[in-house]
Amino acid sequence: MTDQAKTSAMANAIRALTMDAVQKANIGHPGMPMGAADIATVLFTKIMKFDPKAPNWPDRDRFILSAGHGSMLLYSALHLLGYEDMTMEDIKDFRQLGAKTAGHPEYGHASGIETTTGPLGQGIANAVGMAMAEAKLAADYGADLVDHYTYAIAGDGCLMEGISQEAIALAGHLKLNKLIVIWDDNDITIDGAVSLSDSTDQHARFRASGWNTLSVDGHDQDAIEKVLLEAQKSDKPTLIAAKTVIGFGAPTKAGTSAAHGAPLGEEEIAGARKALGWDHPPFVLPNDVVDAWRLAGLRSTKHRTAWEERLAAKDADFKAEFDRRENGSLPTSFKKAVTAFKREIADEKPKWATRVASQKALNVINGVLPEMFGGSADLTGSNNTKSGDQKAFTADDRSGSYVYYGIREHGMAAAMNGIALHGGLAPYGGTFMVFTDYCRPSIRLSALMGIRSIYVMTHDSIGLGEDGPTHQPVEHLAALRAIPNLNVFRPADAMETVECWELSLKAKKTPSILALTRQGVPAFREATEENRCAKGAYTVSGDNDAEIVLFASGSEVSVAMDAAKELEKDKHSVRVVSVPCMELFDAQSADYRKEVIGNAKAYVAVEAGIEMGWQKYLGVNGKFVGMSTFGASAPGNQLFEHFGITAKVVVEAAKSQL
Repeated sequence: MTDQAKTSAMANAIRALTMDAVQKANIGHPGMPMGAADIATVLFTKIMKFDPKAPNWPDRDRFILSAGHGSMLLYSALHLLGYEDMTMEDIKDFRQLGAKTAGHPEYGHASGIETTTGPLGQGIANAVGMAMAEAKLAADYGADLVDHYTYAIAGDGCLMEGISQEAIALAGHLKLNKLIVIWDDNDITIDGAVSLSDSTDQHARFRASGWNTLSVDGHDQDAIEKVLLEAQKSDKPTLIAAKTVIGFGAPTKAGTSAAHGAPLGEEEIAGARKALGWDHPPFVLPNDVVDAWRLAGLRSTKHRTAWEERLAAKDADFKAEFDRRENGSLPTSFKKAVTAFKREIADEKPKWATRVASQKALNVINGVLPEMFGGSADLTGSNNTKSGDQKAFTADDRSGSYVYYGIREHGMAAAMNGIALHGGLAPYGGTFMVFTDYCRPSIRLSALMGIRSIYVMTHDSIGLGEDGPTHQPVEHLAALRAIPNLNVFRPADAMETVECWELSLKAKKTPSILALTRQGVPAFREATEENRCAKGAYTVSGDNDAEIVLFASGSEVSVAMDAAKELEKDKHSVRVVSVPCMELFDAQSADYRKEVIGNAKAYVAVEAGIEMGWQKYLGVNGKFVGMSTFGASAPGNQLFEHFGITAKVVVEAAKSQL
């Protein structure tokens, strides 16, 4: 067999596995994997650096299938390369309940799946974050330990989605030259020809965003190898437009939307087998083809072992710190620094806005955690996300740890996910709470993947004031609390803010929202060794057998405290419960939740948002004091009075139940 025949057969193995798996499942997307099989063959067998026997090797090249509907491209390649947890049985179980081979690649299901891609455009934005992480860590550790590329295959859908522009503009600005995006330029979307809906000159668009652009025949493996090697030499990120035929090899459906998102059918598959010269039964691979793939999978073993030797030659402290950052654990100095800062707060009792308290906490945290990698979507001075000694991460200086993301909320959140997935860094980023709507798809995916992305969302209520209802979050807390595996923290004072930061950083498998105030709030907490926010809700004042229980979060805890004082003047016993994180409270034991909720005669919850989510604590007759409409433009203190989020209204709500 000639070299060309061998490499063609290797690509056809991807095509055959794709056709057979989609047909067996009777659902899926065969067209993209069949069209991009030659690209994947070259990329995985000749270009990329990775080791299936050590899939989490930190200096591996990253591959992201942004066009996640073509998941069989990745699954087939992982199986052929010899990843032990991607078996032929897994391929046969494509899209079945409990299978690793989900409809779209899902992070954590199998080795070699670097991120969860489904919503188009997320993958390319994740790739930008991964490239940022590589550049930052190379500056931290040196190129002898961090020197790898990030590759992504994107389709027309990825490039049409708005998030892609946010991502590529940031990448171009930062000159992330080790980021290479391969555009599967097949001219087809689900509806038909791309020309039905789009006529963008993608080369011009990417060049305008600071990228290098190249073109290649996506079925000429020699040309693909050459253009990938050329891209590696660029001082900019590179887009490679690879012209392909969707469903390559299918006799009647190739090049049409019919190949995109449905099984080809037995007759079409038989024709494709004939056209491709693939005369093997379903799910049967010839030994020589498998051997060629497996040998290719071992290409980088020598590079990986050499890397391990270089790491082993470092001193013990360096290696320990490297390993700590890679596994996301926190040093003992972190707890000591947080505890000392909590004592300072207890002594001073500052009436800071929680966004200010967050910045003060970051001044401490960033001093002991070099992995912190922060930023803001053009609201640095409002989000207070930059600590005093942080330098900017720029195209000219990769040593900085602060990113100016620009007005790119969605791209920022997705890039943060890529940074978290890469490992070695703890990403956080800020914008206004109301713009979590712009970030929500990325926030949802960080929760789905179970990764530590920390979203610093300030201006958390009508308390932000004069910017008005367009900027005042009303339904956002409830909407975020609806996302599984997302901790929504709304601290009430400086002490709770520090504790919520601590919990966010300790949560390796759960992203966090820090909902922070613009306005100052009274301090009420004493310093404790215990992180009281860790249980999600706790009693701030009053006895367990109080006849009235007032629940509140964030700035409204002070409203509840004032209401309690008024009620106590009238000889009512009152207990105030701060609820900084519903998710953590709901995860506590039944006994603890019963103790906190109690068996009172009257329950009131107060929060400057909508009621959704609070009913579970209020019982049948409990009352909610909060918002039921959009906000208004006025000073914040006037708005609380205008909308009835006051101690007086809380008192009336409690008394009405007695």
